[in-house]
Amino acid sequence: MSVQPIRLFGDPVLITKAEPVVDFDAELRRLVTDLTDTMQAAPGSGLAAPQIGVGLRVFTYHVEGELGHLINPELSLSTDEQFGPEGCLSIPGLTFDCRRAQSVIAKGFNMYGDPVVIEGSDLLARCIQHETDHLDGILFVDRLDRETRKQAMKAIREADWSGLGGPPQLKLSPHPTNGFGL
Repeated sequence: MSVQPIRLFGDPVLITKAEPVVDFDAELRRLVTDLTDTMQAAPGSGLAAPQIGVGLRVFTYHVEGELGHLINPELSLSTDEQFGPEGCLSIPGLTFDCRRAQSVIAKGFNMYGDPVVIEGSDLLARCIQHETDHLDGILFVDRLDRETRKQAMKAIREADWSGLGGPPQLKLSPHPTNGFGL
């Protein structure tokens, strides 16, 4: 087991787009193991490679007893929406209601380079969207409505772990948001 430190809000790696995986080798399998071990130790529902300082398009998830990972994900989102609490291991102790697609079809690869398709709704869909956003340098607070985002930024600045020296940088997701987070 190799639990890694989780990067916190304000770390530049969290707002940097991750690179696609091209080598499906032993090093990648170690990364998936490290992500899984770190996610379970936290504990969390998902963890993306940038959250442990690795700029590759890899994430792990553990939702409703389903443990897995996805590499180089591409998402197809439903037009139906869900709205509910969301948190992040890189923004510890804080949750805010966030709008997401109700269901998702995620295509990518496993750690051996085999094609994988994950279909999920509700919490699994939320997790897959959240972790894929991490791979694009997007944090869930970037998807919040204006008023909630202001509350989130205030809570982050006041958090004991924060250490923010100035205003946080926000980005908009490059993925279709179906009007979410405006």
